[in-house]
Amino acid sequence: MTRFEPASAYVLPAQSATSAAPQRSTDEYRALDAAHHLHPFSDMGALNRAGSRVIVKAKGVYLWDSDGTKMIDGMAGLWCVNVGYGRKELAEAAYRQMQELPFYNTFFKTTHPPVIELSALLAELTPAPFKHFFYCNSGSEGNDTVLRIVHHYWATQGQRKKKYVISRKNGYHGSTIAGGTLGGMGYMHEQMLSQVEHIEHIDQPYYFGEAQPDETPEAFGLARARQLENKILELGAENVAAFIGEPFQGAGGVIFPPATYWPEIQRICRKYDILLVADEVIGGFGRTGEWFAHQHFGFEPDLITMAKGLTSGYVPMGAVGLHERIAHAIIDNGEFNHGLTYSGHPVAAAVAVANLKLLRDEKIVERVKHDTGPYFQQQLRETFAQHPLVGEIAGTGLVAGLQLAEVPRTRKRFANGGEVGTVCRDFCFNSGLVMRATGDRMLLSPPLVITRSEIDEIIAKAKGALDATAEQFGLAARA
Repeated sequence: MTRFEPASAYVLPAQSATSAAPQRSTDEYRALDAAHHLHPFSDMGALNRAGSRVIVKAKGVYLWDSDGTKMIDGMAGLWCVNVGYGRKELAEAAYRQMQELPFYNTFFKTTHPPVIELSALLAELTPAPFKHFFYCNSGSEGNDTVLRIVHHYWATQGQRKKKYVISRKNGYHGSTIAGGTLGGMGYMHEQMLSQVEHIEHIDQPYYFGEAQPDETPEAFGLARARQLENKILELGAENVAAFIGEPFQGAGGVIFPPATYWPEIQRICRKYDILLVADEVIGGFGRTGEWFAHQHFGFEPDLITMAKGLTSGYVPMGAVGLHERIAHAIIDNGEFNHGLTYSGHPVAAAVAVANLKLLRDEKIVERVKHDTGPYFQQQLRETFAQHPLVGEIAGTGLVAGLQLAEVPRTRKRFANGGEVGTVCRDFCFNSGLVMRATGDRMLLSPPLVITRSEIDEIIAKAKGALDATAEQFGLAARA
């Protein structure tokens, strides 16, 4: 086999129709899992008593567990499987690259074709000022890298005092020490006795949960954005390096800021010479119907963090995109002392190239913007606008958050909102729908290749789950 043979010449290992069938019983899998595996963000004692759900197979937008139960995946794995499950193009890209060059690093004045091709392709797909990219393995590592770039950039400008980075409460930027500190999740901070210095937080732009009763969304958005200016003045503009935020908050509950928010954030950053960082780990690569979520909100960042949709989750990979003025400051000022063994891993890069070409050539992002995204949002609003349990429907494209509320009209939330969300999530799973609960908000983020009929299936199952939840909490009579 030569390196010039077309992809079709490569034959993947033979697989029978039952190759994905479980090799052990569900009980055996659960016992081994409980004996040896620590899950992320989990109460392991409770999980081990209940038993894990064992997923064994996936195709398109569907999953199967070890008992043969079929579920529609309303979360695209973990916001990431943009092109859907089972795309042979990505498996073939990985197999071909593993045979050709399974690994080599990008240290020591060395590179390789997959990372070169990926960088050139990203330069075409990202907004014009972004032509240079640094690679890592996840969004968490991407945000660690952002901190390194931000501080090194200001050092090259002779402004080493610029060290503070401002983020938001209930924002999420990963689970490393640096990413977890940048994020504003209090329950994470409680278990992180060691945190990164020089990181400050301001309030989130969560209108439904935090606005005053008579406050308009527009006024609230401006007020929350101007907290950034107040924090900059408190710290001293000469000491502030950057502001980082998700264009919409993902893990925090799919919180979409009012329209006044991001233009004001950008104005403030420009006024005080503060770098503006968009964490696009969830929003990037088509989720909102734009290639990047900041394009939907109409602001222009200096740095972009990417992961998840970069490879559609088929292999781990993250990246940071640098505005040209930031990139050239790094390039023109000596060695940048940062890197990872797997920065630009050839197999991950090859899969990313194949994935991005699918998103581009099959016009998947355009379809989200003009067809499936508007349809998804319309169906959500027609179905749940008057639901007795739903106080807000936030989202665009193929991402949405449904706010559960005790009295939707007055924005009164449940005192036990987390319990209500968990009950609703369990009803979803029991009906064959993967839908995430974040406190009292129910989240949807299906694969971008989803069809209208599959959207209808999600909506119908979600409605059944919300109806059952409303009945359990005594609200069904308000329908």
